[in-house]
Amino acid sequence: MYDGKNLKYKIHNNPSVVGARIPWNADSKQIDELLSLDDYDFISIDSQHSPFDESQLSKICEYAHTIPIPVHFRIKHSKITYLIGNLLDLGPSMIEIPQTEEITTVKDAVDNFYYPPNGKRSWGGEFRVGVDDSHLVFPADLKVRSEYMNWWNNFGVLMLQVESIKAIENIKNFAVKGVDCVSWGPNDLEIDRQANKNHPLSESNEKALIFAINECNKAGIKLMVRNSIKDRKKYIDMGINIFLESPGA
Repeated sequence: MYDGKNLKYKIHNNPSVVGARIPWNADSKQIDELLSLDDYDFISIDSQHSPFDESQLSKICEYAHTIPIPVHFRIKHSKITYLIGNLLDLGPSMIEIPQTEEITTVKDAVDNFYYPPNGKRSWGGEFRVGVDDSHLVFPADLKVRSEYMNWWNNFGVLMLQVESIKAIENIKNFAVKGVDCVSWGPNDLEIDRQANKNHPLSESNEKALIFAINECNKAGIKLMVRNSIKDRKKYIDMGINIFLESPGA
């Protein structure tokens, strides 16, 4: 069984959790070099604005499992939540859904992220995090399978990205069982703020961010920002505990 740090626990309980962005096509040497620059809790691969190759994702995850360090993966679009289970079978420990705005997207994400009874994720996949030979026997031993499913449901991290005024106002509705955190999307939010200049949250990015932090606190979920290391303390002081940084920047 995968013996890496439980990222889900750390996100909910630690004062800071820091991830490192890596290129979508990073090799093991690049990963090692980037991780040597700080004490990172996870590595991150993006497919929303980058090329995506399933075999490359599984290759990176396979190496990450040996270190071990969890892998965060942002999927291409909120409309493909039905593929979350398939993507998790390639090895990530954390999935982020970009441009989340509707509660139906959240419910679909939860269903496809978690195994029964928490969700409807299908059983299978030799590249999954935490899988060893005992989980690959067919038909799978019911006890072994049940143990793994329960382990995953208490290990995997589900993240939603909020990138519009509507999404920020919906944080309270997004905080259903199974959602661990939301991430801040300032670029698309800036476009939305410009299109809705009379809305109170359009006054400034900081005002919108403070509103989101308060909504997260009330809802019992956490918030992640993509930041530079020099801004980490500023965000910690604001009450944010999850960071995604570019090593060396």
